[in-house]
Amino acid sequence: MIDKDTMRLSEQVCNRDQKNIGKLDDADIAKLLKEIHQDWIADIAQRQLVRVFRFKGFAKALQTANVIAWLGDQQGHHPDINFGWGYCVVKFSTHDIDGLSINDFICAAKVDVLMAG
Repeated sequence: MIDKDTMRLSEQVCNRDQKNIGKLDDADIAKLLKEIHQDWIADIAQRQLVRVFRFKGFAKALQTANVIAWLGDQQGHHPDINFGWGYCVVKFSTHDIDGLSINDFICAAKVDVLMAG
């Protein structure tokens, strides 16, 4: 069995008990940001992890929003998603703890894998 501490973020599964998951401190956030795509931004003031995707047209933005919504449902950790012609904005946050948790970074890493393909 693989030690979860050595597993890549994209291989981990979100903890569905989000009320009892640990809130990340600034040092943890900085470390985890290095493990996901450089376009993710940790917005500490808003307590969220944000990435903006740009496209030429509407269909790809809609498809991206749908795939990320599916991922959130699969992981039990649902992002806020805004999209329109040429863009899709994804925001992960752990509302139950009013901050960022490992779940936000796990989902971000999974989004990175989906979007790389």
